[in-house]
Amino acid sequence: MQHLTLNTGSKLPTLGLGFWKIDQALCPSIVETAINAGYRHLDCACDYGNEQQVGQGIKQVLQSGKVKRDDLWVTSKLWNTYHRKEHVRPALLRTLNDLQLDYVDLYLIHFPVTQKYVPIEKRYPPGWFLDPTIPQPKMEYDYVSIHETWQALQDLQREGLIRNIGISNFNITLIRELWSQAEIKPSVLQVELHPYLTQEKLLRFCSEHDIAVTGFSPLGAISYVPIGMAQANDSLLELPLIQEIASRHHKSPAQILLRWGIQRGTAVIPKSSNPTRLQDNIQIYDFSLTSEEMSQISALNQNKRYNDPGHFCEQAFNCFYPIYE
Repeated sequence: MQHLTLNTGSKLPTLGLGFWKIDQALCPSIVETAINAGYRHLDCACDYGNEQQVGQGIKQVLQSGKVKRDDLWVTSKLWNTYHRKEHVRPALLRTLNDLQLDYVDLYLIHFPVTQKYVPIEKRYPPGWFLDPTIPQPKMEYDYVSIHETWQALQDLQREGLIRNIGISNFNITLIRELWSQAEIKPSVLQVELHPYLTQEKLLRFCSEHDIAVTGFSPLGAISYVPIGMAQANDSLLELPLIQEIASRHHKSPAQILLRWGIQRGTAVIPKSSNPTRLQDNIQIYDFSLTSEEMSQISALNQNKRYNDPGHFCEQAFNCFYPIYE
């Protein structure tokens, strides 16, 4: 396993396992299977609705002695309804309780989206609707400064409940705004990254400002087809170029896409509940893509974004909330 050294000195494993859309009942066994396969980086979030079950899996592997807590990198994320300063700490404490941990290695602002508060005791995770029980439920804005949220995160990092703080789904303008008043700079930016969305300028900006980048959805459309946010013919895995390169290296198309992400200097967090694919996805450190192959894959860019609140919030949650132009 390779690592990215963060601006805090922490070392982030370049391959992780994402838990978005993984069934609760499967999570404990998947954590154990992943750890046995060599994974040490677990990417979680309040909104995924399965942190309790991931926590059960973590507890089991720690009790077994297979790994120590310091061997693991656990990321979680602050949900949109908890951006006000007084809500940040309770949200983190709920996550820590669910994960059965004393600290998380990385805590991210999940989206630069601020929604009206839903009390934890009323509904958890709160999701996107303010009140899903009314006849025409909708997501509703709350106007909270990025700096207010970041100040609360800085306090929690100083307290030791978080080792690193970062951001997710932020663009360059928002990062500059955050940077202007931050006492502790963000360690990591997590964004959608795959050959149809290469985000070259964003990666260069982060590199020049010592912010590590993690790419979610590194395989592209595959996770979005079942929920109607992508078409089956968007699949990168079926592209002749990717299949040709895979054949040349005696690897799978998924391994080629993950290797491309690693060689760009980012971490990647593919999602899978299939034990065979979990094993396959980690076998990406025994080969390298040539510079020509890297360029050919990057040339597939279409600036195609699947995870865009500017689209799905209006379609699914009756609220127009663009964060990308």
